[in-house]
Amino acid sequence: MKKSLFAIAAVTAFAGAAQAQSSVTVYGVMDIGIGGSNTRVANGSTVNKTTSTAAYDSGESTSRLGFKGTEDLGGGASAFFTVELGLKPDNSNVVNTANTQNRQSFVGLKKTGLGDIALGTQYTTVYNAVAKTDAGNTNNFAGDLVYSANATGAAGGSGNGTANGDSFTIRANQMVTLNSETYAGFQAHAMAILNNNNSSQTTTITGATTSITGGINNQNGWGLGLDYTWNKLFVTANYMGLTAKNPYVNVSSNGQVVSQPTGTPAYFGVTQGSTLGTNVQDNQFYVGGTYDFGILKAYAQYITRKVSLEQNSGQYFKRSAEQIGVRSFITPTIEAWVSGGLGRVTGNGAISSASGQPTANLTAWQLGSNYWLSKRTNLYAVYGQVNTSNVSNIQASGAAGNPASGNGSNYGVGVRHTF
Repeated sequence: MKKSLFAIAAVTAFAGAAQAQSSVTVYGVMDIGIGGSNTRVANGSTVNKTTSTAAYDSGESTSRLGFKGTEDLGGGASAFFTVELGLKPDNSNVVNTANTQNRQSFVGLKKTGLGDIALGTQYTTVYNAVAKTDAGNTNNFAGDLVYSANATGAAGGSGNGTANGDSFTIRANQMVTLNSETYAGFQAHAMAILNNNNSSQTTTITGATTSITGGINNQNGWGLGLDYTWNKLFVTANYMGLTAKNPYVNVSSNGQVVSQPTGTPAYFGVTQGSTLGTNVQDNQFYVGGTYDFGILKAYAQYITRKVSLEQNSGQYFKRSAEQIGVRSFITPTIEAWVSGGLGRVTGNGAISSASGQPTANLTAWQLGSNYWLSKRTNLYAVYGQVNTSNVSNIQASGAAGNPASGNGSNYGVGVRHTF
């Protein structure tokens, strides 16, 4: 009897230990609010204005549902995974059907004292650095020139400057990442994107259109990052070099592109030109830092991105911005932040615009606050504005285009709950 009780106790203890070594966590964000937007675009003597008010989701944080887990492998080693889906709580399809539906899905291994390696769909090194150094905590309202994840902004606003180009690549598929442990305040990061698809080409002629399929369709890249923490100071520097090599399809008899293959990336909202088999080099650089003064935390950021044709570096589109901000708890339950930035967009050749060579100056600012009801639930109010001024657009013929300018703002109040 005693042996039986001992055996049962031993089995129970072993099962409990095994269970304690492996864990799965369900987490997520639900963010819903009401807000509005105003835009004004002047092109020569023509001025277009829009105003909207609507319920929206994902204003301060993108709504999501995630699962993550770890397993202790012994000897300081562990395995981990994450699966995270975007949600649309104000839509008939609660699971987001846009490209951000698969926000993250990766598996990896970690070794205490060394670091970790992960494979799958993940955030880039630049995004992770921006998330640590953005005064607005990468929200989806207008007014942030560095973080520009949402092309329209919450509640249909002008977006975070994306009318003039996304600042950086946020996530990518087929990615391998490496993160070191922290040594003497330094932590290193690396990433590689391996997405190759090469096949024989076939050509079909239908009337005046030549349809080409197959061939190279590769989106590869690499990135490096370095963080440094010293007392209340944090600084980070990151670089990514991405390459897209893919053929166009449906080329008319005069060489004009009619359509492109599925998955062909468009940069800054424009296509890559009309040359068959265009190769694009996409270079992104970011530095940022924070300093915690106790009563408030200060933020500084600089980002630049240049997309150019590998065959002709004179055809390019470039966007840069610098931004500062502060964030502070005014009371134990009321938090506020403010940020402001300057930027510039330049381009030359077919890759920059279908109509010519744009040049524009950008300004933006954002003001927001949180009222914390608990550690997981808060009310928020945010207002942001982005302006595009001093625009010139030299047409392909060399003639000057109409002078243009524009500004947009959006605001929202909502509730966010994390779990």
